[in-house]
Amino acid sequence: MAVEAISPDWEFDRFDDGSTKIHTEVQQKNYGKFLEEYTSQLKGIEDALDDSIGDVWDFTLDPIALKLLPYEQSSLLELIKTDNKRVIATGEIKFYNGLLYYGEGVSDSCVVEGESQVQMGRFISFFQELSCFVSRCFEVVVNVVHQLAALYNSNKGVTKIIESSGVHFQTVYEHLGELLVVLLTLDEIMENHGTLKDHWKMYKRLLKSVHHNPGKFAIPEEKLKPFEKLLLKLEGQLLDGMIFQACVEQRFDDPGEGVSVSKNSAFAEEFALNIRTIFTNVESKIGEPSEIDQRDKYAGVCGLYVLHFHIFRTVDKKLYKALLDICKKVPAVTLTSNIIWFPDTFLMAKVPAAAKLMDKKSVQSIRAQRDAYLQQRAQTLTKDVQSYYVFVTSWMMKMEAISSKEQRNDKLSEDLSSRCNVFVQGILYAYSIGTIIKTTMNLYMSMQRPMTKASVKALCRLVELLKAVEHTFHRRSMVVADSVSHITQHLQSQALNSIGTAKKRVISDKKYSEQRLDVLSSLVMAENALNGPSTKERRLVVSLALSVGTQMYMNVMYQYLIYHCSLIRVKVQCDCSFLYWHRAVFPIYLDDVYDHAVDAARIHYMFSALRDSVPTMLHAKHMESCDQLLESYDTEIMEVFNEHLLDKLCKEIEKDLRLSVHTHLKLDDRNPFKVGMKDLAHFFYLKPIRFFNRFIHIKAYVTHYLDKTFYNLTTVALHDWATYSEMRNLATQRYGLMMTEAHLPSQTLEQGLDVLEIMRNIHVFVSRYLYNLNNQIFIEKTSNNKHLNTINIRHIANSIRTHGTGIMNTTVNFTYQFLRKKFYIFSQFMYDEHIKSRLIKDIRFFRETKDQSDQKYPFERAEKFNRGIRKLGITPDGQSYLDQFRQLISQIGNAMGYVRMIRSGGLHCCSSAIRFVPDLEDIVNFEELVKEEGLSEETQKAASLLDSVLGDLTSNSAEGTEYFKMLVGVFAPEFRSIKNMHLRNFYMIVPPLTVNFVEHSIGCKEKLNKKNKGGAAFTDDGFAMGVAYILKLLDQYLEFDSLHWFQAVREKYMKEMSAVVKEQNVQATSQDEKLLQTMNLTQKRLDIYLQEFELLHFSLSSARIFFRADKTAAEETQERKDRGQGS
Repeated sequence: MAVEAISPDWEFDRFDDGSTKIHTEVQQKNYGKFLEEYTSQLKGIEDALDDSIGDVWDFTLDPIALKLLPYEQSSLLELIKTDNKRVIATGEIKFYNGLLYYGEGVSDSCVVEGESQVQMGRFISFFQELSCFVSRCFEVVVNVVHQLAALYNSNKGVTKIIESSGVHFQTVYEHLGELLVVLLTLDEIMENHGTLKDHWKMYKRLLKSVHHNPGKFAIPEEKLKPFEKLLLKLEGQLLDGMIFQACVEQRFDDPGEGVSVSKNSAFAEEFALNIRTIFTNVESKIGEPSEIDQRDKYAGVCGLYVLHFHIFRTVDKKLYKALLDICKKVPAVTLTSNIIWFPDTFLMAKVPAAAKLMDKKSVQSIRAQRDAYLQQRAQTLTKDVQSYYVFVTSWMMKMEAISSKEQRNDKLSEDLSSRCNVFVQGILYAYSIGTIIKTTMNLYMSMQRPMTKASVKALCRLVELLKAVEHTFHRRSMVVADSVSHITQHLQSQALNSIGTAKKRVISDKKYSEQRLDVLSSLVMAENALNGPSTKERRLVVSLALSVGTQMYMNVMYQYLIYHCSLIRVKVQCDCSFLYWHRAVFPIYLDDVYDHAVDAARIHYMFSALRDSVPTMLHAKHMESCDQLLESYDTEIMEVFNEHLLDKLCKEIEKDLRLSVHTHLKLDDRNPFKVGMKDLAHFFYLKPIRFFNRFIHIKAYVTHYLDKTFYNLTTVALHDWATYSEMRNLATQRYGLMMTEAHLPSQTLEQGLDVLEIMRNIHVFVSRYLYNLNNQIFIEKTSNNKHLNTINIRHIANSIRTHGTGIMNTTVNFTYQFLRKKFYIFSQFMYDEHIKSRLIKDIRFFRETKDQSDQKYPFERAEKFNRGIRKLGITPDGQSYLDQFRQLISQIGNAMGYVRMIRSGGLHCCSSAIRFVPDLEDIVNFEELVKEEGLSEETQKAASLLDSVLGDLTSNSAEGTEYFKMLVGVFAPEFRSIKNMHLRNFYMIVPPLTVNFVEHSIGCKEKLNKKNKGGAAFTDDGFAMGVAYILKLLDQYLEFDSLHWFQAVREKYMKEMSAVVKEQNVQATSQDEKLLQTMNLTQKRLDIYLQEFELLHFSLSSARIFFRADKTAAEETQERKDRGQGS
C-alpha cells in the first residue's frame, strides 16, 4: 500500500491578512533600535580609549598586530607548488635556533655535575629531527637535479617534456642555492659550537659507563646497541661538519630511472649558464646602496658552483676567480645570528682543483683585505653613524609627510610611486645598517680582536637606527597597509598589460608549434596567477611561468617581485636577535646612555632590539622548558640594567639632593663650570620601557628608592626629619618626583639613644655609660656638652615600639657575642702566672689561717694584693692591671644591666600596648565571632591576625623572656669545665677587686665637688652586676660567702673608728687643735670607706637575687629534675 509522504512545509491559503507586513516592520524597528544602541556603545568605547586610538601605533603596546601578507585560498596552486621553500623556512627557524642556543641559560659557576649529560640527553630527539630534515634536504636536491636534467637532456633519442631552448628556470636554481646555504649554515654552526661538541663527548663517555654496568642504570642491554648505532649515525651525519659535503657528493646518476646527469652536456651548460646569470645579477648590486639580499644569493651561488663541480667535474676558472674577487668587496657573510662565513675559505676547501690554480699572493691578499676592512671599518664607524643618522631621520620625516598627506585622485599613480620609493628606501637603509652591524660585530668576534669603546657605542647607535626604521613602519602600519594593496594592484595591472601584449603577439603568429603552445599556456597561467592576491605562491608561479613564456617581460616583473620580497623582509632586516650573542656590549651602552642623559629616550630602541631574541629562544630544546632560558636572559639583562643605570641614577640623585640641601656646609666644589653639569631629569620623562612581561618605569623606581631610603634614615634619626622633608620637596621641584610623606613623628623627648644604635656599638656603650641598679638607668660618663645623656626604661620601650619586639632577641644575641670576646680577655688575665700564683697563695693562706681569723678573710691581705699588683706595672694614665680587670668586669656587668633594661622595656611596651584590653584573663576570640557572622574572607584573616597579636601581647606582658637565665645557661658549662680550672680562683680575687673599686668610686665622687669634673661619677653598679654574674657562672657563691669578706671589712673599719674615738677622748684634754683636726678627718675618711663598702655589699646582694644566689648549680639541676618528674 502506497503511503503518501507528508510535506514538512505547511501550506496555508494564500489569503494576505497584513500580519506578515506588521511582523516585518516590528523586526525592522527592533533591529534599528539594536543598531543605535550598539553604535552608542562603540562610540563610548572609542571615547574611553581616545588617547590610544589613532593613526600612530605604539610598538610596545600592540595587542592587535596587522600583517601585510596576503593569504592564499586557491586550491588550483596546490598542483604547482614546490616543497623547497617550506624546507628552507623550517631549517632557518627551527634548527638554527635550536642548535645556536644549546648550552645557554646555564652559568658556568653553578653547573651541577652531570648537568651537561642531561642537557645532551634532552637534545638527542632534536638531533633525530635534524637528521630527518637533512635527509629530506638531500632528497629534495637530488629530485630537483633529476627534474632539471630530464628537462635539459642532450640525448637525442629521449622524448622531450617541453621545448627547453630559450627556457631558463632561474628561480629554481636560486631556491636550490638557498637550500644548499641552509646545509652550509648547519655545518658552520656545528663547527663553531665548542659546547655542543664537549657535551657530546661527555655523553658518549656516560654511555660507555652505562654499557659496562647496564643493571646499575636499569637499562636493558638489548636497547643499548641500537642506541649506540643511532648516536654513531648522528655523529657521522651531523657533527663532523660534512652535511654540505655529503649533499654535493651524492650519487646523482640513476640508471634505474633512466636519468643521466653527469654525462648530460646540455644540462651542464644550462646549469653553468644559470649560475653565471644569477652571479651577474648579484655582482652588480652587492656592496651597493641598492643591495637587498644579494649576500645571501652570493652564498647560494657559491653553493651551486660547488654542486656543479661535484656533478660535472669541470672548473670554470673565470667564474671561480670572479667569485673570489667578490671577497675583496665582501670579506665575510653573516649566515645567521653570530655565524659568519668566509667565502674564500669555503671555495678553496670545497673546490680543491680550482684552488691549485690560484697563486698564493692572491689568496693572501684576500685575507689581508679582511684585516684592512676591519681596521677601516673601525675608523669610519663614527662617520657612518653620522651619515646614516641624517639619512634615516630625513627618511622618517618623508614617511611622516606621505602618511599625513591626503591622496589626490588626479595624481594617484605619481603618489603611489613616491610612496613605493619611500617604503623601499627605508628597507634598503635597514639592510645596509643591519649588514654593517652584523658583519663588524661577528668579524671582531670570529677574529678575536678587541673592540674599542668608541666602536661599541657607534654600533649601538646603528642598532638604534635600525629599530627606528622598524618602529617607523610599525607606527604607520595603517597607512603602509593601505598603500601596499594599492601599489600591488598598480604593479599587477602593469604586469597584466605586458602579458596581454605578449599574448597578442603569440596568437597573431600563424605558425603553429609545440613551443608556441607552451609559451601561450605559460602566459595564461601567469595571467591567472596575477588575477588574485599577491601571495608568495602566486609570485612563484608567475616567475616560473614567465621563464617558459618569454624572457622579454621578465624585467617588467622584476620591480613587482622585488617590491614584494622587500616589504615582506622589513621584520627580517630589522631583526636584532643576533644581539644575544653580543650582549657584552650592553653595560658599555648603558654607561654611555647614563653619561649622555639628553638622549635617554633612545634606550627604548635598545630594549626593543634585546626583545627580538625572545621568539628565537622558544626553539631551545636543551632545558626542561624554554622558560628557564628566557628567565635566565631576563635576569641577566635586568641585573646589568640595575647595576649600570638604575642604581647609579638613584645614588646620583640622592647625592645631588643631599649636597643641595647641605650647601651651607660647603662640602665640595659644585661650580658647574668647573665640575660639569649632568641633567638627569631626562630619564624621568621617559615612557615605561617594556621588557618581557614587565614595564620598567625609571621614574617610579627612583621615587621608590628615595622614599624607602628617606623613611629608613628618618626612623633611625628622627631629628633629621626636616632635612629629609626638604629633600623631598627639592626632588619634586627639580626632578618632578612625586614623593610620599613619611608621616613619622618629628621628634620625641622620650626617645633617647636608639636600641639599634646601642646594639651596633655595644662595646662603646658599656665603656662610656655607668649603670644604676636601683633606678634602672644608664648615665653617660663624660660629655663635651653641659649635660649628660641618660637611658631609662621608657626610652627602651619607645625604641621597641618603633622597631618591634623582634629587636629584643637580636639585642641579646649581640650582647652574647660581646660577652664572648670579653670572657676571653677575662680568662687570659686569670691564667696569667703572676695573678694565678698570688691567688693560689692567698687560698692556701686562708685555708691554713681561717680558724685563727674567725673564718674571715683578712682585709690587710686584700689591700696588700691590690698594692702588689701596681708593682707589676701601670699604664700611661696611671692604671694598674687590677684597675683594668675591674673595668672589664664593670663592662660585663653593664652589658647584663642593659639586657635587664631591654626585658623591662619590653614588658613596659607590651603593657602599654595591651592597656586597652579590658580583661586579660578573658579575651574573646574575634575570628570565631567573625565566622559566626559570615563576614568576608579578608575580614576573617584580619580577625585571625588580631587574635594572634593579642595572644603575643598577653604572653609577653605576663612574663617576658628570662634572658639572664639564658645567658647563664650558655656560658656556665664552659666556665665550670675542667679545662678552665684556672677560673676557679676568681672568688679569691673579689676582695682585692672590691678594695680597688671602693678607692676608685670614692675618687670619682670627690671629683664631683671640683671645678674640673673629668672622670666624676656617683654610681657604677655595673661592677656589682659583673661580679654577681661571674660568681654565678662559676657556681662560687658559697666559696665567696665562706670568706665573710664584708663582715671582715666592717670589723676592720669599726675597730679603726673606735681606736680613733679613744684617741680623740685622750687628746681632748691636751687641747691640741691640729691633732684633733687630723683625728676628725681620719674618722670622716673611715666613715666614707665603710659607707662605700656597705653600698657595694648592698648592690652585690641585690644583683645576686637576679641570678638566684640562694641555690647552687647542683640544687638547680635537682629542682629541674623534680619539676620534670612532676609534670
